[in-house]
Amino acid sequence: MKRILLGVAFLLGTIAGFAQDAAELINQGNEALTAKEYAKAFELYDKAMNNLGEVQVDDAINFNIGFAAFQAEKYDAAVKYFDKAIAADANTASAKEYKANALAKLDKTDEAIAAYKDAIAVAEDPGALNYNAGIVAYKGKEYASAAEFFAAADAAGYNSENAIFYQAMSLKKIDKDDEYKAVLVAGAEKFPSNDKITGALANVYVSEGNVLYKKGVKILNGANQQVQAGTIKTTDDAYTKAVADSKVEFQAAYDVLQKAAALDAGNANAQKLIEACKTVL
Repeated sequence: MKRILLGVAFLLGTIAGFAQDAAELINQGNEALTAKEYAKAFELYDKAMNNLGEVQVDDAINFNIGFAAFQAEKYDAAVKYFDKAIAADANTASAKEYKANALAKLDKTDEAIAAYKDAIAVAEDPGALNYNAGIVAYKGKEYASAAEFFAAADAAGYNSENAIFYQAMSLKKIDKDDEYKAVLVAGAEKFPSNDKITGALANVYVSEGNVLYKKGVKILNGANQQVQAGTIKTTDDAYTKAVADSKVEFQAAYDVLQKAAALDAGNANAQKLIEACKTVL
């Protein structure tokens, strides 16, 4: 009988020892976290959580552990503990944000985007979250999602100049040329001194001007070929009309190219095409 009692006493003593050790480890983890010794804090916390025994801990500690893991670049562990914090409704908004950031660090783009959407849904001021989500989506080549996130960041007034630029670039990546141009036009009106936005819009106008210029050249060359072939003369109405039609295209090209030059005076292609238009107008 004594042996049984001693055995029970030893077992209880072991449990109490584990509990005491876990509590001490948590206290040490708190101290390390305060000192910004994140790797040490995570190791202490994680060891404690795996040996809690009967120690009762506040659910909020899961956020602290996740934060320490994140700062220590242990992103898988960070996601694990942030999920626990979210499940316990402990510091939920921040836990969702950091979970999204951790997934982004792991290059899990689709999961990160979904997590950012969850975080945005509960954030008081989602501007920065939308912008960060846009960056992650853009890097992950999820351009449609990136465009939506950047548009939301701009609407929230967060880093609007860059948000507008990257929204436009995202739209360009998925061949939404009309929307790409519209975003740049609005951006140039809002931020006329932003060289990235105005430069990109200038290039759009150069491309449009080049198309119009080539149409004019095609019309004029066609008429000249007919003259050379002897089918019409330069005094014929058909030739006169062709010249007039070509000038309509050249004038349209010139007008568009002037917009490009106004936005970006150093755009060499715009200047070259403007001079070419002048020679035929």
